[in-house]
Amino acid sequence: MGTPRTVSDADDAGLDALRAARLASHLLTDPEASPLAAAERLAATQAQEFWGGRFALSARTTGAPTAREIDAVFDRGELIRTWPMRGTLHVISAVDAAWMVPITAERIHRSAAARHRELGLAADDFARSEQILRKVLGSGGLRRADVFAALEADGVATTGQRGSHILLSLALRGVVVWGATVPRPDQPATEQLLTLSDHLPPQRPTPTDPAAELFRRYLVGHAPASIADFAWWAGTTITAARAAAAAVRDDDEPITDTTLLVLADGRAVPWEPRTLTPPTDTGDRLLGSFEEYYISYADRSVAAEAGMRAEIGPGKNGMVKPLILRAGRAVATWSRGAADQLAPSLAETWRHHIA
Repeated sequence: MGTPRTVSDADDAGLDALRAARLASHLLTDPEASPLAAAERLAATQAQEFWGGRFALSARTTGAPTAREIDAVFDRGELIRTWPMRGTLHVISAVDAAWMVPITAERIHRSAAARHRELGLAADDFARSEQILRKVLGSGGLRRADVFAALEADGVATTGQRGSHILLSLALRGVVVWGATVPRPDQPATEQLLTLSDHLPPQRPTPTDPAAELFRRYLVGHAPASIADFAWWAGTTITAARAAAAAVRDDDEPITDTTLLVLADGRAVPWEPRTLTPPTDTGDRLLGSFEEYYISYADRSVAAEAGMRAEIGPGKNGMVKPLILRAGRAVATWSRGAADQLAPSLAETWRHHIA
């Protein structure tokens, strides 16, 4: 049999090599020097739960910075949280917002249109909300509750998920992001301040082909991965994903949507696992909710067997549970409320993070 290039083709040795390669891409065996560098390596880190996004960056940074140390990166304006894909909150570098968020914004808007009608939200509501927020956020960020209060005071109802959809829509239009944290004495933050995008640092120039650049950035932090994986992660159509991949391909060799690709000299090429070795890190590793190593692929069988995937999720409530990784495979889930029941080394990891 030839060299496996899709997950379904891989034998046990091929899967071990694939896990080793992904662990390296995800910085889980070779961390970056700073949380900002880790965030840029992943392009976008899912953070529907703020703590989970911070934990993901800590796991990928030398020295495993604490939550409060990562809060400081948000407070300096280097990292933000916004909705660049799938209508889901992600951590991204603050200088990437202007080019990254618009790539799938129109698609997310279209998918939310029916829900907007159910909530009685029309174009005038979004325009009015933008005017209000540009005014109240002009001198600095506000907490979510204060933002909703300002909208309500000016006649814009925020109940029944209306407020959340207003913020999502305005973020997709490039108006607002979640920025600096709301400090708590001697504890990590649990909230961020909503901030005008006008207050972000100077933005990176928009790439000539933003979707192709996003595909390239995805491979940097997630390869080996397929076009189908990218389509899932970016929340785009398979047709758009194929076009993005074609712009980054090295040649015209036929590939399928599930062919595993890597970057070589900036071009996407089929993955050749022969030179890779299985994971050498066989100890248990604590990872957070909505973990990128697990969630960012259409096919998650590499990271977890069927029973474990059912346990991790996404469940009916959309949650993706925190997990314990061993040699690139999820072996258990855990919860913050029962962190003291973890093995001593893993419990110490959690205590360090929230110190």
